[in-house]
Amino acid sequence: MSHGNARLTVHGRKLIVAHHRAGWQQAHIAAAMGISRKCVRTWIGRYEAEGEAGLADRSSRPHTSPRRTAAEVEDRIVELRRRERRGPAWIGAELGVPARTVSRVLVRRGQPRLAALDPMTGHVIRSSKTTAVRYERSRPGELVHMDVKKLARIPDGGGWRAHGRAAGSTSRDRATTVGYDYVHSLVDDHSRLAYSEILPDEKGVSCAGFLTRAAAYFATHGIDRIERVMTDNAWAYRWSLREVITALGARQKFIKPHCPWQNGKVERLNRTLVSEWAYRQVFTSNDERAAALAPWIEHYNTQRRHSALGGRPPISRLAPT
Repeated sequence: MSHGNARLTVHGRKLIVAHHRAGWQQAHIAAAMGISRKCVRTWIGRYEAEGEAGLADRSSRPHTSPRRTAAEVEDRIVELRRRERRGPAWIGAELGVPARTVSRVLVRRGQPRLAALDPMTGHVIRSSKTTAVRYERSRPGELVHMDVKKLARIPDGGGWRAHGRAAGSTSRDRATTVGYDYVHSLVDDHSRLAYSEILPDEKGVSCAGFLTRAAAYFATHGIDRIERVMTDNAWAYRWSLREVITALGARQKFIKPHCPWQNGKVERLNRTLVSEWAYRQVFTSNDERAAALAPWIEHYNTQRRHSALGGRPPISRLAPT
């Protein structure tokens, strides 16, 4: 298929050949079709050499690349990467090759990034995003995603966001104990309906209690039954939710270890919580921030436009209750 700005399609090239065989001069063909004489000469020559097959689209890649990095140099780059586990800047300095060239060679040869390798053995320890395929369940309650977001508490009077970094950080003062809030969240895969609570920890009892209350919240919004609950492999999720999930008539589904994107819908909610609730404005106390969570969740479910829902809020995908 020709590119968007191409003057000629395969049909147009055949017209050039037909006019030429009918006795038209190349200059007249070029004027009639609005192209250069050189273009006409090229297609006529290709037809005479290869027949109609020569008029088909082909790759614009050059037949030769004299300045391409030699295969021997590429082999040395790959071998040095595997043996030393160093970055492009170090390898380039060792071999006298630009670091950018080293990066391109490593990508072309399919070498994993250093961040995905064990620094001692060189083995791949991080899974690739081969399972990062976008999906959406067909009905509310078919699958829900559950996770916890850990946030540092705000000291009385406000933290550095209120007073600036120059005022210092409470984390540097060992006499000041700030602690953490644990924001537990549950998201419906189909409608994106969300429910969040701030709890003092992420222990099994807290997780189980939260799931019970979240299921009740979903029921008030028309999701009467939860069929599957997806979580990561945290101890509290793996061993403390069985009774609650059984009581809900659901099944538990675990993501693959080290693949948080499989639980991506609630992970994305965590990011939205941080940017639009926790850090969107300056809070002068932890209680003030905590009190703002429930109104924000209500706004998220009933008013906030969601890009995955065509610019509509989650409530638009639920039956009126």
